[in-house]
Amino acid sequence: MSTRRSPLATAVLALVCESPMHAYRMQQLIKERHQDDVVNVAQRNSVYQTIERLLRDGLLAVRETTREENRPERTVYEATETGRETLKQWMRTMLSTPAREFPEFPAALAFLPVLTPEEALAALRQRIAALEARLAVLGAEMADNLTFVPRLFLVESEYQRAQVAAELEFVRGLADDLGEGRLTWDFRI
Repeated sequence: MSTRRSPLATAVLALVCESPMHAYRMQQLIKERHQDDVVNVAQRNSVYQTIERLLRDGLLAVRETTREENRPERTVYEATETGRETLKQWMRTMLSTPAREFPEFPAALAFLPVLTPEEALAALRQRIAALEARLAVLGAEMADNLTFVPRLFLVESEYQRAQVAAELEFVRGLADDLGEGRLTWDFRI
């Protein structure tokens, strides 16, 4: 059986390979390590659904179930040998093969004429401000984290920073073209 790969499934497997743990701890660690910028754990239920799928597919196993006094029951999970091998294969694939992903921004660009050039320019200027703010936050976090965390654990932040910087450069150029009239249209969808 081939288990469907996802960023969250990869994170769950990587965490339990690091150390057996319960679902809440997985979600906590992802957030503490700022990996929630690359793995969506906003809904705790998605972590539990992913765990159930990995259990069903034999990539995770229950190590133990415990209950402390007034706390809810907690199930601790660990990776199976198949889970460890699957994680390594996923990582090789994810690192070597560009995926066909469908983010919203390129879709919005594809349908730009839905807006007037003026509306599009206003929206792009808002995006520029948001990207500038995000770039500043990423830069500050990187500088701070590099004082106590090895670079190895920050490469996804380096990638995010490079991606945001490239997008910012593109959006500024597009906004300039709209503002100067080098890109315009007079039809609407």
